[in-house]
Amino acid sequence: MADVANQEFPTIIGPDASFKGELQFEKGLRLMGKFEGRITSNGRLHIAKEARMQADVEGGAIIVEGEVKGNLTANDRIELKQSARLEGDIRATKLTVDEGAVFSGHVTVGPDAVKNRPPGGRPSVSVTMGPGAGQMKPQEQPVK
Repeated sequence: MADVANQEFPTIIGPDASFKGELQFEKGLRLMGKFEGRITSNGRLHIAKEARMQADVEGGAIIVEGEVKGNLTANDRIELKQSARLEGDIRATKLTVDEGAVFSGHVTVGPDAVKNRPPGGRPSVSVTMGPGAGQMKPQEQPVK
């Protein structure tokens, strides 16, 4: 029986699994357990609501519903869902943040965000969002 979710995310790290190290995959990965290390892929990564991750990620697209400590880079898009808790920097072509998501870090978004830039390039935005963070007050800082 073919399941659409399994076709989009054929690799799954289940809720009772814990993984440390470097991980690469081709199509898609759904993380439901714990991960610590580094992830590199051109595919899609879904960090489920129950997942806990401490890692730097370079991917095609990243969906965050769980808790992440680390820097995320996506060639396509990053989506922070309502239950997302992210502490780290974001670099992506597109960014979607649902109401209720908690995020603390720097954001660089746009068509050139994931390309290497010389010092003094476009500014990034430093943002802290979520309950107890007060008003969102972006501060422009040069990208290093």
